[in-house]
Amino acid sequence: MKLKDKVMFITGGSRGIGLAIGKRAAKDGAKVVLAAKTAEPHPKLPGTIYTAAKEIEEEGGVALPCVLDVRDEQNVKEVINEAVSHFGGIDICVNNASAISLTSTVDTDMKRYDLMHQINGRGTYLVSKYCIPHLKNSDNAHILNLAPPLDMKAKWFAPHLAYTMAKFTMSMCVLGMAEELKPFGIAVNALWPRTAVATAAVKNVLGGEEMMQGSRFPEIMADAAYEIFCKDPSTFTGNFCIDDLVLYDAGIRDFSQYASKPYSELFLDFFLPDDTPLPEEIKNS
Repeated sequence: MKLKDKVMFITGGSRGIGLAIGKRAAKDGAKVVLAAKTAEPHPKLPGTIYTAAKEIEEEGGVALPCVLDVRDEQNVKEVINEAVSHFGGIDICVNNASAISLTSTVDTDMKRYDLMHQINGRGTYLVSKYCIPHLKNSDNAHILNLAPPLDMKAKWFAPHLAYTMAKFTMSMCVLGMAEELKPFGIAVNALWPRTAVATAAVKNVLGGEEMMQGSRFPEIMADAAYEIFCKDPSTFTGNFCIDDLVLYDAGIRDFSQYASKPYSELFLDFFLPDDTPLPEEIKNS
């Protein structure tokens, strides 16, 4: 129950990985702020902030659903102030909201380019900026960005340059803020999945049902995030974590619980450095 009564602020928390992270914290009795745009049901996307809040409370947590557009500075300030007023502070900030378009330079219209950069990089910076004053008052202060390791190989940039730049901006926030916030005992880390994760983005953007079947469940990211939040923020900071390696370090050896297919049949995610360790227990799960 390490996260009991801790206040977690999650962007894009109405579904997928963000909701899974909130539900895992809720099992400890955490207070979860679900800050996302989806207040009304979407024809292609499951869940709203209100259905997500119900799931959080069913797991034993306390939820505060808030409509948030991470591109809107005034909206960000208002929602963070509402969270602090409601729960008394913020202990953990999860920058999960993200936009994706796997298009070439010529095929990426500037409206989509701007959307990815406004949500991914700018949104992460903006939400972190206004959470930091409250995190300074916490004894377990963490910022976690759902962002990849900074692997500067051309193969990650060439096929979808705009998306890669937008995601790597989130990663650069980790690199800079971790060092900037060390004197305040605020941990800033990144978490990224080794494989594709079964989310609406994977289903609707990347590859439909076949891709979903070759993906791990969002719970692997949630369990890895939980392990990070339980670490000492004064010492565990500035890390670019891979989900199954976090769990491996925590003693997990059977990863079959996180997928319906064996590891050999799963799709690897983007941005995974070539030298990422692959323990035999993960490989053979």
